[in-house]
Amino acid sequence: MILIILIALGLSLGSFINALVWRLHEQTKVKGKGSKSRNLSIFNGRSMCPNCRHKLAANDLVPVLSWLWLKGKCRYCNKPISIQYPAVELLTAALFVFSYLYWPFAWGGQGTTIFVFWIVFLVGLLGLAIYDIKWQLLPNKVVFVLMYLAVLQALLLVFVFHGGLHQLEQIVLSFVVGGGLFYMLFQISSGKWIGGGDVKLGMLLGLLLANPSLSVFMIFVASLLGSAVSIPLLATKKVKRTTRIPFGPFLIAGTIIARLFGQSIITWYRHKLLI
Repeated sequence: MILIILIALGLSLGSFINALVWRLHEQTKVKGKGSKSRNLSIFNGRSMCPNCRHKLAANDLVPVLSWLWLKGKCRYCNKPISIQYPAVELLTAALFVFSYLYWPFAWGGQGTTIFVFWIVFLVGLLGLAIYDIKWQLLPNKVVFVLMYLAVLQALLLVFVFHGGLHQLEQIVLSFVVGGGLFYMLFQISSGKWIGGGDVKLGMLLGLLLANPSLSVFMIFVASLLGSAVSIPLLATKKVKRTTRIPFGPFLIAGTIIARLFGQSIITWYRHKLLI
C-alpha cells in the first residue's frame, strides 16, 4: 500500500515539477506584465498547453496516461508535447519508491521525519536539475526555498531529536564542505569554471546531507558522473572544451546516491582500509 501511495504521489508531483520548471522560465519573460504574470503563478495558475496556451481539462492532466492517450500531442493545437513530461513523472515516482526501499535510517520519529523532508527535497532538486539542463541556470526561488527547509531540518535534528552540539558541528562542517570548494573555484576563476548558482547549490546540498563525510562523497560522485559524461562528448567532438556543461544535475545525482548509499559505502571503504 505504501508503494502504491508513493507511486501515485510521485507521478502527481512529477507533473508538478514539469509545470514548475516551465512556469518559472516563462515568468522571466513576462515579469511585471500583470495578468500574464498571474496566469503563470506556480500554485494559482491554470494548467495550459506550453505551445498554444489553451487551458487543459482534467482528462488532459493524468500523469503519463494522458500523454500516451494523446500520442504525445496537444488535443487543441496538435503540436508535439515533449517526452520530458512523462519521463519526469516516471522518474519522480521511481525515486520515491527507490528512496523508501533503500532508506538508510531506522523508521521512527527521526527517520520518518527526514524521509518526509527528503520527498520534498527530491521535488525541488529534480526541478533544479531539469531547469539547469534546459537553460543552464539554477533559479534562486527554488534554491532559497529548499535552503529554508534544510535549515528547518537542521534545527529539528539538533533540538527536537537531541543531536546536540555534535550534530550542529556536523551540519556546519557539511555546509562548509558542500559550498566551500565551489566558492574557491568560483573566486579563483572569476566565475569561468563554475557558476554562482553551483556555489549556492553546493551549500544547500551540504546543509541537506548534514554530514561532512557525505558532502565529500557527494562531490566525489558528482565529479565522477560529470567526467563520465563530458569526456566521451569531448572525445567525439560533440562539445568543445569551451562548451559549458551544467554541473547542477551531477551534484543532485551525487546527493541522491550519497543520501541513500553514501554512509554504507563509506563504512565499507573504511573497513577495507581498516580505518
